[in-house]
Amino acid sequence: MANILILYSTVDGHTRQICERLREVVEQDDHRATVIPVDEAPLGELASFDKIVIGASIRYGKHQPVVAEFINANQPVLESRPSAFFTVNAVARKPEKRRPETNPYLQKFLKRIRWKPAHLAVFAGKIDYSKYGFVDKTMIRFIMWITKGPTDPNAAVEFTDWDDVTEFGRLISSM
Repeated sequence: MANILILYSTVDGHTRQICERLREVVEQDDHRATVIPVDEAPLGELASFDKIVIGASIRYGKHQPVVAEFINANQPVLESRPSAFFTVNAVARKPEKRRPETNPYLQKFLKRIRWKPAHLAVFAGKIDYSKYGFVDKTMIRFIMWITKGPTDPNAAVEFTDWDDVTEFGRLISSM
């Protein structure tokens, strides 16, 4: 049985939902998992975890700065054990953008950090216009219009392939 830390950074909560699904999967494999925001990570206790997974959402083409800051500050611990990283973004709704090697946001992020996680994943996120304020709703609708995504201001569209999330959870269990 492994003790797994699953850290996340989210804007609207969907990345946390993905992390909770990962927890369910690894716990079905008799592992113990702790899911917490990256900015609440127990820094003095990181070495007590057997595996570390980090998930981060994208907003306006970028991960929250705290993600890279955490990774760069804790690179030795991350590299000393099995680890994984995944990103959640709406561009991954397109099949050609949902693999680590073809997702532009993940590739850009990997160039900013020194850590080389053993496993990478990309999950399509969720657009829920009801959760956004006026500025975000307008900006995201404009981005979706340009990229041929959903623009109905009342829409809530989840693009996540939960089977892919489950498969990644099994990979985490086995690493």
